[in-house]
Amino acid sequence: MILDSFNLKGKVAIVTGCNTGLGQGMALGLANAGCDIVGVNISEPKETMQQVEQAGRKFIDIRANLMVLDDISSIVDRAVTELGRIDILVNNAGIIRRNDAIDFTEKDWDDVMDINIKSLFFLSQKVAKQFIAQGEGGKIINVASMLSYQGGIRVPSYTASKSAVMGVTRAMANEWAKHGINVNAIAPGYMATDNTVALRADEKRNKEIVGRIPAERWGTPEDVAGPCVFLASSAASYINGYTIAVDGGWLSR
Repeated sequence: MILDSFNLKGKVAIVTGCNTGLGQGMALGLANAGCDIVGVNISEPKETMQQVEQAGRKFIDIRANLMVLDDISSIVDRAVTELGRIDILVNNAGIIRRNDAIDFTEKDWDDVMDINIKSLFFLSQKVAKQFIAQGEGGKIINVASMLSYQGGIRVPSYTASKSAVMGVTRAMANEWAKHGINVNAIAPGYMATDNTVALRADEKRNKEIVGRIPAERWGTPEDVAGPCVFLASSAASYINGYTIAVDGGWLSR
């Protein structure tokens, strides 16, 4: 049965930044497909934990600051110690800073680059070493953005970091596919999350945005759950280094 290839029962997934929004949607999608979840967050993911456990799966709550690399080894070590293995990594944690490029500060540049691409790479590296040691391959899913394809306005470090996410996804896939490790990415479009509350409340901007989206609506965390489960499953085992846009058609406009 083809549906068996989407079954993730018995798998262990690390998901960063899963206390709300898209990370929560992906964590719950993976849990409903059978995964136990290792959630890596700066604050307590109470709601996510409850929903994962209601789905009958385990949830390991790890607090870490991914703006620095200090916690990366302990994240992987704890996941393996408590759940025995790692099968999937979802690099979702990220931040954005807004200012005109002419006035953008070094701190706003460094903060965004540190969490959005530097920690993503080194956590992926650590998990890939674990995959190789386990000898059964694994799946790494990075969260890119429409701004992996476009320039954006007033978000120079975010654009740079998300362009880098798409590039490093290809680079890691090139080197690690021989180990049975699939590295791919999801590029969300305009999503209805806590980060876009103000934008959606602005009647003029909301109308402009929805008017350009062929699907004529904002995306939801549930919209990225399915692509995440697909990329985490054996159904995607011959997909390497690719970034899937989940944007309601925005980039096709």
